[in-house]
Amino acid sequence: MKNRSWLLALFIAMLAIMLVACSTGNDNTSEENTNDEGNEEAQDEKVLRIAERSDIPTMDPIMTEDNVSTQWIDTVYEGLYRQAPGGEIVSGIAKMEETEVSEDGLTYTFHLREDATWENGDPVTAHDFVYGWQRATNPDNGSFYGDYLMNGKIKNAEQIFAGELAPEELGVSAPDDYTFVVELETPVPYFDSYVINSNFLPAHKEFVEEQGDNFSLSPESILANGPFKMTSWKAEDGWELEKNESYWDAENVALDGISVKVIKDDDTMLSNYETGNLDRVTLAGAQVKDNQTSPEYHTLTESSVFYVKMNQGSVEHSEYMSNLNFRMALAKAINKQAYIDVVYGNDSTPIDFFVPAEFAEHPETGEDFQTGSDILSFDVESAQEYWQKAKEEIGFEEVTLTFINQDSEVGKTVSEFIKTELEANLDGLTINAKNVPWGQQLELMRDKKYDLAISGWGPDYIDPISFLDIFLTDSENNDVGYSNEEYDALVKSAKGELATDPVARFEAMQEAEKLLLEEAGVAPILQRKTSVLFKNGVTGLDQLNPFGNNYSYKYVDIQ
Repeated sequence: MKNRSWLLALFIAMLAIMLVACSTGNDNTSEENTNDEGNEEAQDEKVLRIAERSDIPTMDPIMTEDNVSTQWIDTVYEGLYRQAPGGEIVSGIAKMEETEVSEDGLTYTFHLREDATWENGDPVTAHDFVYGWQRATNPDNGSFYGDYLMNGKIKNAEQIFAGELAPEELGVSAPDDYTFVVELETPVPYFDSYVINSNFLPAHKEFVEEQGDNFSLSPESILANGPFKMTSWKAEDGWELEKNESYWDAENVALDGISVKVIKDDDTMLSNYETGNLDRVTLAGAQVKDNQTSPEYHTLTESSVFYVKMNQGSVEHSEYMSNLNFRMALAKAINKQAYIDVVYGNDSTPIDFFVPAEFAEHPETGEDFQTGSDILSFDVESAQEYWQKAKEEIGFEEVTLTFINQDSEVGKTVSEFIKTELEANLDGLTINAKNVPWGQQLELMRDKKYDLAISGWGPDYIDPISFLDIFLTDSENNDVGYSNEEYDALVKSAKGELATDPVARFEAMQEAEKLLLEEAGVAPILQRKTSVLFKNGVTGLDQLNPFGNNYSYKYVDIQ
């Protein structure tokens, strides 16, 4: 009773103070802040404040080739299906439970929901999917992923990319406004996760053609049909999104908006988090150790692998980079654990493989795809032996190679480490480190205007072929110039005639990876774990998606 009386007295006193304040006005209220009701509403808004280390290279769904673009395209658009937390594949515009698959696995019939609309109120129809997919395969549009994803899978895609057929001949059709039919060249075992990729999004033909070359370059030239819509975008500064009230499932989108700042310096990013300006921050280097005891610290497991690209197509240094001993020396001269300690400071895993561990299992035995390999393990003595052989075969004593990486603080740390490591372990090698904006790095790699680069690859769908496919000789994503006829045959068989033989297909993919490693087509470094801090009360950020975009912001909430 005593405690209750005390509380009652306190309540009465507070009420009296509030009444006085209301009658006398607030001296601290400025002319720009006179709407108390509006302020309360603003304070109640759930706006997630985060940072990225680079700007978005593109918001055009068919032009994306990086994780930043993929993340934000997924946030404003929606395709047939969507990825929920934990990698669960759920209905998007298509009602998953009503999808029909032919007995031979070559025809998929999707039934679309009739309550899905574009941001402008127009319905999302099967015709939008037909146009979107045709746009991705049109060689005039220059989609990097369209070729990589659709070639050899969607009926007639290969001939369309070769310029032998018109995009309208692609194996997609719309019998009516809400029925979308896809015809395949061969069964695709991973089709449900496959069609979540950005290149399979619908496109509003009238809007896209009206925007012309300006399509997707600004919020005004983006027409959303997903959980959020972009309201501002300032190059190298940041972007803002708000909840898309016209989205068919808007009632289940908890956030009112997302505010993203581009912050390249790690300490600046962490400082913004500590002062309450960010709700989530990614940690790097010593920041991890300094924050591991925080209740807001989390380690998130990824399916992404990071590696050094050794460009065999380099015009300036092709005689060096095309030499197997030269590449073996580079691949084995990098201390992978030290790289993790310096750059990430967490328990990411040093690797000697390319397809990640704990990603795919043998269809019968359940054995992991990775059974162990030390072909490209860190070994300075072995690296120096390969280096000496390369010197004798090529005929050089000194060589300077250019290493490119992005211009964030992490990127600069990586460049410094790689330069120090390679120059110390390989006599006569000089590394010219060049740090550039992320979009420029992508362009330089695409044009093969580099010698060495750090790159990461995350799966676009749940299957090892998502990793192996990129090193086919004619792949649009093969920017290292690797080419091997036996490798091509193995990967193509896994994509073709072995599609209905799970065991033979699995073993063919393992053999392909073995070839890639034996020829030092890449120099694997690590399978990444991400260390983050996020505020208590923020939910839906405690795990990364196993493929595609990292987070599904549709399901994030702030309690």
